[in-house]
Amino acid sequence: MHSITAPRASTRDWVGMAVLVLPALLASMDLSVLFMASPWISADLAPTASQHLWIMDIYGFVMAGLLITMGSVGDRIGRRRLLLIGAVAFSAASLLAAFASSPETLIAARALLGLGGATLAPSTLSLIRGMFLDENQRRTAVGIWTGAFTGGIAVGPIVGGLLLEHFWWGSVFLINLPVMLLLLVVAPIVIRESRDPRPGRFDLIGAALSLTAILAVIYGIKGIAENGPDGTSITAIAAGILVSGLFVVRQRTTASPMIDVSLFARPAFSGSIIANAIVVFATAGMGLLSVTFMQTVLGFAPVAAALWMLPTVAGSFIGVAIASLLARTIPPARLVTLGLLVAATGFALVSLVTPDSPVGLLVAAYSVLTLGVGMTATMVTSLVLTTAPPEKAGAASALAETSSEFGGALGIAILGTLAGTAYRSTMAADPVLGAEEAADTIGAAVAIAQELPPEIAERLLHAAFDAYTHGFAVSAVVGAVVLTAAAVGAGFTLRKVTTKQVTEGREAVTQ
Repeated sequence: MHSITAPRASTRDWVGMAVLVLPALLASMDLSVLFMASPWISADLAPTASQHLWIMDIYGFVMAGLLITMGSVGDRIGRRRLLLIGAVAFSAASLLAAFASSPETLIAARALLGLGGATLAPSTLSLIRGMFLDENQRRTAVGIWTGAFTGGIAVGPIVGGLLLEHFWWGSVFLINLPVMLLLLVVAPIVIRESRDPRPGRFDLIGAALSLTAILAVIYGIKGIAENGPDGTSITAIAAGILVSGLFVVRQRTTASPMIDVSLFARPAFSGSIIANAIVVFATAGMGLLSVTFMQTVLGFAPVAAALWMLPTVAGSFIGVAIASLLARTIPPARLVTLGLLVAATGFALVSLVTPDSPVGLLVAAYSVLTLGVGMTATMVTSLVLTTAPPEKAGAASALAETSSEFGGALGIAILGTLAGTAYRSTMAADPVLGAEEAADTIGAAVAIAQELPPEIAERLLHAAFDAYTHGFAVSAVVGAVVLTAAAVGAGFTLRKVTTKQVTEGREAVTQ
């Protein structure tokens, strides 16, 4: 009865949704917009391999660490107000990043972008939920938002490639400014304010515990991926798990918790959160490696590489459309499992790519991956939204987006580090002149080769391309294994959720 009696959205609400899609698109684009610029940043700023990965993934890590906190802040001060504050912060950080002159400055700017993104992201989905009370309209709106958010990761490299054809690498950040200006002007007109009517006191201790737990676990996992399991990394992960436990205890005992941790006891919620993180892990992690492979090993210019990436974007949106069509008849467990297995197949196909492969093989394989991601993301986002009470929409949306940003940053860190480790270990043993200096990143190898005699440069590039391809394949195989395991887990955790429960929304969590 809820979907029949609930008021339908107005034209103003649909215009407001179109405005809200823009920051969601930018927030996810900034996970991947630097992919195309990666070789140029390596040549211009000369970061170490570790600095290069921090430039790529610190945005997602900071954003993931603060999303829950900012979702709770939005519930209290107003989600539209938080959105506008985030637009100003995001613009300022974009300017700093665009004109960064050292790896350290760019890392700091990307961290500040993560802070700005954390204020933007929770507001978009929670505002959409409050604007669309009719379940059918809400599913349509969430599907559009999901397509923008997941598609943004694929769109990022394309936008970056088009800009790099005409401007310097810092221009990939300046694209944020006109969009943020539009948001600041239009949002107060078409979007109604929304907040929790009874938010209680802000849980400052809980906010500190959540940020500490997430960053400690991330630091430890990143350390293991880079250097193997050492004492520092294991200690960091153990500390993060301990602080996570303290956070859960805090949320169960405080009068005004930031999130309802009891939601995680429900398979539909916990399984969806994990699946959401894993599909973005796949998209972002393989996206960085794919566009770097296309530009360096296959030798495509940025604009050509951007055009070749278009089918991968189409794959994501086709996946969203397929999932929306099938969701009314196929149980969530089967649909999510199918999407994850399709994405795993894409990973497996990527592992077959060699330096002599036609670019179409890479594009087709990656498109299969994004097809599976689009199928999965639509369903899991809907499941997360239907398991949270409306007055906690900001915190629940933050959990969904935290899992996305966490997964994306972790994908870049782990898959990027695996590929980099395989590359460096191969290059370190190569006797080619210049290989020692070029052993840090593939971008450094290409830059050094331009200064060597043609015969030596050719040998160096051949060795570097083979080494990078080896690391690329290793990461793809690991990705395929992770997604296959996730498919099995999703089939188990979602097995009792019915299609009717998903389509009826709120009733799904009370039965």
